[in-house]
Formats: sequence, C-alpha cells, structure tokens
Amino acid sequence: MFTVGFVQFRPVRRDVAANVAAVERLLAGVRADLLVLPELANSGYLYAAPADLAPYAEPGDGSGPFLAALRRLAGQTGGVIVAGFAERGGEGLYNSAAAVDAGGVLQVYRKTHLFADEKLLFLPGDTGFRTFEHRGAAIGMMVCFDWHFPEAARTLALAGSQIIAHPSNLVMPYCQTAMVTRSLENRVFSITCNRYGTEELDGNPLTFTGASQILDTLGRRLAQAPVEGDYVATAKIDPALADNKRINARNDLFADRRPELYA
Repeated sequence: MFTVGFVQFRPVRRDVAANVAAVERLLAGVRADLLVLPELANSGYLYAAPADLAPYAEPGDGSGPFLAALRRLAGQTGGVIVAGFAERGGEGLYNSAAAVDAGGVLQVYRKTHLFADEKLLFLPGDTGFRTFEHRGAAIGMMVCFDWHFPEAARTLALAGSQIIAHPSNLVMPYCQTAMVTRSLENRVFSITCNRYGTEELDGNPLTFTGASQILDTLGRRLAQAPVEGDYVATAKIDPALADNKRINARNDLFADRRPELYA
C-alpha cells in the first residue's frame, strides 16, 4: 500500500520563514509516501506586480530556502512532498509545483493555465504535463486552475500517471466537485490540496475555499478537510488500481478513445 495525504494551511504573504514553520508544525510525526501542499505555499497569493513577488520567489533547483526546507521535511516524512511555489526562472516568474524528496528536487511543473491576475505576475508554464515515479507509483502534477481544462488530467493519465498531485489556491466553488469527474473519467487517484483564509490587495479581498480532498479512481472521497482551518489527512491507496481502465466487459476507457475524431 501507498500512503498519500494533504497539508491544508494558510500561507502568509511575504513571509517564507513563517510558511516553512507552519508546514514543519503540521508535519510533526506525519509519515507518508506522498504529501501535497497548496499552491504558492512559499509566498502567499496576492501581489501587485512581479517585482513585489520576486523577493519571495526562488529557483527550482532546490537552492532556495523553501525547497531546501521541503527536502529536509521529506526526509522526516519518508516520502515525496509536492508543493506549489513561486519560481524564479531565467526569463521571469512562474507559478510552479515541485516534487521534492530527501535527495532533492525530482521534478518541477510550471502552471499551464494561469488564472485571472496571475497573468500579470507569471509567465505561462512551458514544462508540459509529465509523470515521475516514486516507490513504483506514477505521479503527475497540475496546479489549481488546470482543473478547468480536462486536457490537463487526461494528458497526465495518458502519460501513465496513477496519482495526480494538485496544489491549489481555489476561489471558485466548483473544483472539489469537478475533480470527482477528473478522477472518474481518467480512473486516477487525485489529491487536491487547497489553502483557506482571505488575502486582500488594494482593498479587494480574495477568499479561498479550503476543503482539500483525496479521491480514488471512482471519484470517491477518501478524506476531506473543512473549508476553514489547518488540516492534515492521509489515506492508504493501491496505485495499481489506476492501471485498470476497464469499465465493463466491452468497454475500456482508453482503448475506446477515438482521437482521430477529436481534432
């Protein structure tokens, strides 16, 4: 069996050290093969311009304070931690997710579908959707608003992902329900880790919806957090169940696809 989980919390804007401390506190005594943190867990969400966010961004090679801390924490939890972070790239900033274990950064994914004013802060992601392996499980990453584009989860599933790690800062009320369909239509496990709380910029508040969740390959909730409050949950799964795309004796979810008619 493979233990997966999420760490719902409220990242503090402009305070990487406070966010590391919060994750350290929440992960005390937690052991899991895969844990997912929210989107932009190092920096918080609302910034007026890239120059305001840049001091809290870091490269994706693990040399910055946030990813270095995740490497240390992954050693304590005994697995991989997937977390959203503000990434400083050569051309600008990216809204990214990193998969980190005790040995370092395994993979960085840059958010493909930027939401609303994120387009004023970040460059559009250029990594595409890829799968990495950990202890025999195939894991893919997408970030928050990627859920609204079924091609994101489908591309990961077609690439062999058994589990989708989904760091999020959700503000619309639909995602947690829509991810039931994403898991069901691809027969994959998914872990949506959302933040909670409210941030305000120039008098405009933005409230996040919490309710992080773990779904199985039939879209059933194995765990869910409340809308508000710090919350850590884990569940034991068998990733190999995601390899079975058969719906009944005559239908296979992937074998029955007709991509020649989808163009």
